[in-house]
Amino acid sequence: MLKEKVTTLLESALEENKSLFLLDFSIGADNKIKVVLDGDHGVTLQDCINVSRAIEHNLDREEEDFSLEVASAGAASPLKIPRQYKKNVGRKLEVKTQDEELEGKLTEVTEDSITLEWKVREPKPVGKGKITVQKKREIAYSDIKEAKVVLKF
Repeated sequence: MLKEKVTTLLESALEENKSLFLLDFSIGADNKIKVVLDGDHGVTLQDCINVSRAIEHNLDREEEDFSLEVASAGAASPLKIPRQYKKNVGRKLEVKTQDEELEGKLTEVTEDSITLEWKVREPKPVGKGKITVQKKREIAYSDIKEAKVVLKF
């Protein structure tokens, strides 16, 4: 019953701000409600407050006791859904597949896959020395075990 109520309130809160989207939602032991959001342009503290209020102010604590946590996805959190990849086009990603780990610039996002580009030094085909070669790989979402944005400081 509580889950249905919270789901409805959450959907209407996200309907008010179309740039926000849901990454994770759970109700644990002791009615601990946890909501994790992301947004096309990031998530502000005010966004979290607005969603929290939309849920909390429409639930009756006399009826059921609960705790509520609304948070944004962390900067180092793995990307989970295609919409997160779209907002990170142009940024450097670290992608783990079943067979390998790749690091490159996210250049394209489609319905089924992403495209990474990177440069690598390889031996010259003829003669001594190395040359810089541009590599490009299309990776299906189904092949991605984990993908994270590489943060530069």
